[in-house]
Amino acid sequence: MTTSQPGHTFQVDLRGLVDLLSHHLYSSPRVYLRELMQNAVDAITARRVLDGSAPARITIRTGLSGGGISVEDSGVGLTESDVHSFLATIGRSSKRNANGDLDLTAARGDFIGQFGIGLLACFVVADEITVVTRSAKEPGAPAVEWRGRSDGTYSIRTLPAGAVAQPGTTVTLTPRADGSEWLEPRSVLQLARHFGSLLRYQVQVVDRHGDVNQVNDTPPVWERTYRSPLARREALAAYGKAVFDFVPLDTIDLDIPLVGLKGVAFVLPTPAHPTRRSGNRVHLKGMLLSDQATELVPDWAFFVACVVDTTGLRPTASREALYEDETLAAVRDAIGERVRQWLTGLAAQDLATLRQFLDVHHLAVKALARHDDQLLALLLPWLPFETTDGRVSLDEFARTHPVVLVTQTVEEFRQVAPIAAAAGLGVVNGGYVYDRELVHQLPQVRPGVSVADLDPETVTAHLDGVDPAAELAAAPFLARARAVADRLETDVALRAFQPVGVPAMLVDNREARHERRRAELSAGADDLWAGILGSLSSSEPRAQLILNYLNPLIRELSELAATVDPQLSETAVEALYGQALLLSRRPLRPSDHALLNRSFLGLLEFATQAADAGTRGGPEGTR
Repeated sequence: MTTSQPGHTFQVDLRGLVDLLSHHLYSSPRVYLRELMQNAVDAITARRVLDGSAPARITIRTGLSGGGISVEDSGVGLTESDVHSFLATIGRSSKRNANGDLDLTAARGDFIGQFGIGLLACFVVADEITVVTRSAKEPGAPAVEWRGRSDGTYSIRTLPAGAVAQPGTTVTLTPRADGSEWLEPRSVLQLARHFGSLLRYQVQVVDRHGDVNQVNDTPPVWERTYRSPLARREALAAYGKAVFDFVPLDTIDLDIPLVGLKGVAFVLPTPAHPTRRSGNRVHLKGMLLSDQATELVPDWAFFVACVVDTTGLRPTASREALYEDETLAAVRDAIGERVRQWLTGLAAQDLATLRQFLDVHHLAVKALARHDDQLLALLLPWLPFETTDGRVSLDEFARTHPVVLVTQTVEEFRQVAPIAAAAGLGVVNGGYVYDRELVHQLPQVRPGVSVADLDPETVTAHLDGVDPAAELAAAPFLARARAVADRLETDVALRAFQPVGVPAMLVDNREARHERRRAELSAGADDLWAGILGSLSSSEPRAQLILNYLNPLIRELSELAATVDPQLSETAVEALYGQALLLSRRPLRPSDHALLNRSFLGLLEFATQAADAGTRGGPEGTR
């Protein structure tokens, strides 16, 4: 016999509460299915406490009448008294805590409380919710039907004996007009797999044709038994590809008993930017909590993406993120230590994988090695750096260069690299983040190697001088060159250096660069600031245009200086300055662009005039 009770009204503003949930607590309506699945998991767990052999099944049916779905579990079920208890929970859930937030954390504190919160979440997508349940704790108690509506009304009735054959609960949702997309069969299957892929109980989605789709495959891939270590690595790699859409460079097992955490860190096969970190997937007792849990790993470990399942980390009220507390901080440190151990193992046993990893993620390792002496000693010799010998490891570089020179900026390195290499100097580009600091620590791990800062003046000191007679013969050309260079606030020197193909190079020290920057700022400043900046100027620091006497073009210009048009010599000097400026790869100022254009067009004009003269004068005109 069915016993009905008159209709009731929730003792809260249900519409207002649902609006708060959907706009302020949950990030998306899709969490409704996670809450229903969580209720089912909790119910099965509670029943397993009573009967360890009880069935453990969750069945989600799609394509029901009106576009609805149902979630059926073989859990502990509810009595009529339990139904009234979760209704009270819904009432309590409308209250705020001291911070003004919905106080759902306390409401989730027990099985009944969680059940009530789960139903509340369903009103985000459902116009009507029907719960049919039979208790396993009181086998003789009748089954109960609760039917709640989005208008705030509900009804309860007891069902006749035999209406529900086995203990458990079935929740049926009838969609709202604006929520039907979330209950479509394809969406439901995707959401079930998204949230429930690591659940320890069997979860299936059955469509209206009776086709069954398995949601999860237990146990997790990292807990299964394999025929060989290779088979396990291949299985983990395939799992990483399925979850993150990349084949990992390597995998790192994670096991932190303190919080019941197990899982895998997948090493990204491509460079990752520290500010665009991969999302880590955190499951709480099998249920996905977040797929963007960047707080799980240390900031420096942005080259891994993790999938973990834990029993001891605390979720936020929305159950979509981890609560930042001392436990999470300890877990983060433990995962960082595990990654360090993995790197240490590579350095000791798998140099091929280590080199492959460092080629991709050297920036992250450099950041870590600055503060980890053990890792520094292990990995610094293997880290790649830009050097005058190309991109090589410091260990390889130090074998041929016991004195390692390091620049402070990328600009300095680009100025001196070709000349330093020809002179046999070993120079490392210290202008990139972390590099100079790490290079200076090389003697700690490679005794016998010395490291010193390099200034471009050090390179010029290694250039060969020119025979006094040759320099005297070149005096007319050098005088014109210095007149042009003086307008550019640059000195001129004549030296002999390799490679012969470089006619000139432009070098300056840090003081000269500061002075150039001051002049640029002064030119663009108002009168007040121009005066202040002008008072800071210095006549001493100037760049040097070093002409290469071994270069055939420089020799020819020196020999012809007394016979050619002075304007041609000056234009040639401007062109040499412009080429040296480009070789230094420093940022070009508007005046630099103008000089390059002027010298290029000037040389074209002289070439055209010479061609015209040759045409008009015949053989005599070509002399």
